[in-house]
Amino acid sequence: MPRYDEFKDKVALVTGAGSGIGRATALAFAEQGARVVVGDIRAEAGEETVRLIRDRGGEATFVPTDVSKEADVAAMVARVVGAYERLDYAFNNAGLTQNSQPLAEQPSETYDRVFDVSVRGVWLSMRAEIEQMLRQGGGTIVNMGSMSSVVGIAGLTTYTGSKHAILGLTRGAALDYARQGIRINAVGPGTIDTPMIRRFVELAGTESVMDPIRAAHPVGRMGRAEEVAAAVLWLCSDAASFVVGHMLMVDGGYSAQ
Repeated sequence: MPRYDEFKDKVALVTGAGSGIGRATALAFAEQGARVVVGDIRAEAGEETVRLIRDRGGEATFVPTDVSKEADVAAMVARVVGAYERLDYAFNNAGLTQNSQPLAEQPSETYDRVFDVSVRGVWLSMRAEIEQMLRQGGGTIVNMGSMSSVVGIAGLTTYTGSKHAILGLTRGAALDYARQGIRINAVGPGTIDTPMIRRFVELAGTESVMDPIRAAHPVGRMGRAEEVAAAVLWLCSDAASFVVGHMLMVDGGYSAQ
């Protein structure tokens, strides 16, 4: 990963940072010298990310947060400002997927659960982050989209709808605040080798269940969490200073088909 000198001693907030892409991004920010606030609903996982950062010589703080709850999000950003007096970068990564199931067979609870975290959670997080960034004169936000933000996937209609919503939220908010020093973008990962995927393989009982998924990506493999983290950091960096309202696809060519 390139070195970004501008990250040194800045403050980065990552939600859903207890595992997978969130953890990889929190570690990447720390390796670049940023002070990292780890938000996650799972205390043990969030504290483990903090430990990994500190073991590598970085500075990190854990804030237990359910991003679907307005009070939790407000308290999270307040903790960031209380500890570090500012918020320079935010990666709104927390989200949920769904079991593969045709729409007519999905219970309404699936919609409520996915949209509460993946859409309401990003909306609440952006609102609180933007309020702070306006007070301090600017900042950068990256939201977690998906290849499902730009294409449909059978059986994942609710998840796809939530990720399409992230693209709309990102573009709209980016236009609202572009002239006020706040850049807002998103990343759109393909299938990434994370603990969630590993659990899927375990439930299937065979690694071969991933063969068609790998084959669906033109590069012939899944992505790595570190590859998405690299895209997030680039979007936050000065190198992307003219990139606004964009979803950077990190999907091995999936959405180009």
